[in-house]
Amino acid sequence: MPKTRAPKGSRFQTKPAGPAAAKPAVKAPAKTAPRPQRGISDRDTLLKYIREGGETDKATLAKVFGLKGEERRALRQMLQTLQEDGALAKRGRRGFAEVGALPEVGVVDVIERDADGELYVKLTKGEDAPLVVLAASRKDDVGPAPGIGDRLLVRFVKLENGTSEARLIKALGAGGQRILGVIRKSHREVRVEPVDRRSKDSLLLTDPQAQTLRDGDLVLAQATTAETRYGPKRGKLLEVIGREDEPRSASLLAIYAHGIPTGFSAAAEAEAEAAQPPTLAGREDLRDVPFITIDPADARDHDDAVYAQPDDDPKNPGGWIVWVAIADVAAYVRPNSALDETAREKANSVYFPDRVEPMLPEVLSNGLCSLREGENRACMAVRMVFGADGRKRSHKFVRGLMRSAAKLSYEQAQACADGRPDDKTGPIAKSIIQPLYAAYAVLKKGRDIRSPLAIESAERRIVINREGEVASITPRAGLEAHKLIEEMMIQANVSAAETLEAKKIPLIYRIHDTPSAEKVQALVDFLQTLDIAWSKGEAPRTDRFNKLLDETRSTPNGDIINEVVLRTQMQAIYSTENIGHFGLNLAKYAHFTSPIRRYADLIVHRGLITALGLGSDGLSDRDIQKMKDTAESITFAERRAMAAERDATDRYVAAFLADRVGAEFPGRITGVTRFGLFVRLDETGADGLVPVSKLGGEYFVHDDRSHALVGERSGARWPLGMNVSVKLVEATPITGGLLFEMLSEPAAPDPTAPRPRLGMRARNDNRPGSGGPKPPGGFRGPKRGPQGRPKNIRTGKKGGPRR
Repeated sequence: MPKTRAPKGSRFQTKPAGPAAAKPAVKAPAKTAPRPQRGISDRDTLLKYIREGGETDKATLAKVFGLKGEERRALRQMLQTLQEDGALAKRGRRGFAEVGALPEVGVVDVIERDADGELYVKLTKGEDAPLVVLAASRKDDVGPAPGIGDRLLVRFVKLENGTSEARLIKALGAGGQRILGVIRKSHREVRVEPVDRRSKDSLLLTDPQAQTLRDGDLVLAQATTAETRYGPKRGKLLEVIGREDEPRSASLLAIYAHGIPTGFSAAAEAEAEAAQPPTLAGREDLRDVPFITIDPADARDHDDAVYAQPDDDPKNPGGWIVWVAIADVAAYVRPNSALDETAREKANSVYFPDRVEPMLPEVLSNGLCSLREGENRACMAVRMVFGADGRKRSHKFVRGLMRSAAKLSYEQAQACADGRPDDKTGPIAKSIIQPLYAAYAVLKKGRDIRSPLAIESAERRIVINREGEVASITPRAGLEAHKLIEEMMIQANVSAAETLEAKKIPLIYRIHDTPSAEKVQALVDFLQTLDIAWSKGEAPRTDRFNKLLDETRSTPNGDIINEVVLRTQMQAIYSTENIGHFGLNLAKYAHFTSPIRRYADLIVHRGLITALGLGSDGLSDRDIQKMKDTAESITFAERRAMAAERDATDRYVAAFLADRVGAEFPGRITGVTRFGLFVRLDETGADGLVPVSKLGGEYFVHDDRSHALVGERSGARWPLGMNVSVKLVEATPITGGLLFEMLSEPAAPDPTAPRPRLGMRARNDNRPGSGGPKPPGGFRGPKRGPQGRPKNIRTGKKGGPRR
């Protein structure tokens, strides 16, 4: 889903003005398209009118153009064609607008908050409309700050840099969204306290059914339209989903909070149960190829298997043949079937520490579509030939029948490669495992030449015991076995994209855009604060980023530079339009290797079946017509799954640390905002907040350029990446929130930075009641006059303030 936002350094547009500050463009008059001549000569005339006039509908167009009878039917057909071509999008039931267009004034819902605390809004009607950053109102009397789920009337303003921001005109109340919360009963009241720590509003349940609820019940509720001038919002009970004291409630909360589709229809289950084991009909027999699967130790679905052997072609000395076999999900999930509809809606499997919400029913995901050891399985396989230099020379796809020779974990495979085989890997060490690693050594040469982005990221593994409680949180080891499988999967994905392009078959690419000029400039500005040179006019390249990371990795600033380079990158998405994959430094890339858990891969499999004439179950007409919509919907579903997985992890970590309140931990600052510091603990990877009010006796200013909080008087600094010691003061498992107290001293002032000037808060005050950007929760404090005093308090000639 696209976002437009204000540039860095202009959060909520209340920072001190400067030469780089974004300013509103000259205010445009209200959109009033000139009245055209009678009749519509062509589609360009129609588009031009809609673009100039903004949102409209068919009746208005017919009246403006003076259309009757057959002309009105022609208009309807033209509008339908423009929609199918992606030029127009619906606005409500009858309205139309240019795709991505924003009105001058519109009704929006607040639907997202990013890591910096920025709120994003989206038009209530218009799926194509982008997310837009919400700027703080310049008025003092607009009421409490908006929160997630609020409905607002806003004015969209185009900034000089081409982005847009939404400026609040009026709060319209709750957006009618569901609220997931926990029941709290007191004084004969039944309240729903939200489990989302970004939300501060509770709901008061007044219907008789609420009286039967127990304290600690997890429920879905919805804000009602009944207006109350004071006190909490009213709500109605929708569903009871569990108990907060149930060990596995963390993942359940994440599923409901993010609207993850669960379960399967009876029709989909019936289709899965009716699936039959594969035969050789229409397939190549690959059962003599000793494929093996290498997965996490606790994996239950096995999408991919690999095998490698030296190439005996004298024209390719030192070359290798690499086979990658992928579960043939397309053989079981046919276009337009109930299974297909469910898989398209889910778009991906969602993985939590204690459970999986699969894209396909278990009888397929863990059964006939899983490449189990010693069992015949249908597969789509690619045979790739690599030269001694690591470059791919050719590839060929086949639809086959395979039988996995062994199921290994990453740790098993790596131990064997390191000379420590076990009973299972010992017999296949020389024949299968060593050739795989030798082939990877050749592939790595090509990877090194390609120089994909080498950003480091620390991952943690949460171990859940049988009771559903967190037994341990440990770092995931980065093994060469991971890199081996990753590179072989990447090459298979590239081969799929190349084949479909060559055959001119529509496909869904996995694309990753080049970092924007604004993000690169922010990186350049930051590097200047560390006296690290980066040419401003230099185009972003992966090898240039890698050179920076390599040169600084062992320095005190290595962690912070890794973090800032990561934030400079764009997010990868699915698209029918190819722009390449910047992070992998590839011109053509598509997901092919995980069709059990990703719908994008299933579409690519169907494309290969159609392109190579491998069966009648390839792309359907509907697949092709809806491919653009599918790419957008699965991108959204991927974001949804990532957010749900992250929230569940946060809750499990908070539960794990709940009995260690008061303990001290080493950590690192991973986020710097105007309202405080986010710290990641070394031991568990847990993230928590140190509020700015707990950092000391002076006022701290958020310096976007250096990613630091800087003391107004002393110049003392809290920079991104700094190693610190903190004390855990609060852990809330129901929300996943952790609150820390800072024990370390700040870094010394930057000698190259200008001395801090007193009085900056008057222009850049972020504290409660200052009129600047507000901390989470919306507290504003008393209204203040121009000298900073609360209004309605005046100073007498003697005796101080007088009320």
